[in-house]
Amino acid sequence: MSREIYLSLDEGVVVIRCLSENVSISAIEGLPGGGVRLVCMSVEGAEIIRRKLQAYLIDGEAARQHHRPVNISPYLNAIRLRSQRTPRH
Repeated sequence: MSREIYLSLDEGVVVIRCLSENVSISAIEGLPGGGVRLVCMSVEGAEIIRRKLQAYLIDGEAARQHHRPVNISPYLNAIRLRSQRTPRH
């Protein structure tokens, strides 16, 4: 399976859901046609998100922007900080 997921949700909603499921994000980017491309840190995390957000999966490949954002999303910094404080079992 792939760590990459395309979802028809806003970036903030996806980040909140990842936080609530303790799924670490490797990359997240908005799609020109709406929705986001999410890359989880692990295949297991991607499977959790696929299962929990099944109704919002975008089938196949979605059009992506031609350039990468210059700044890292502030959401990613919040996730990294939270993961450092949260003990893993």
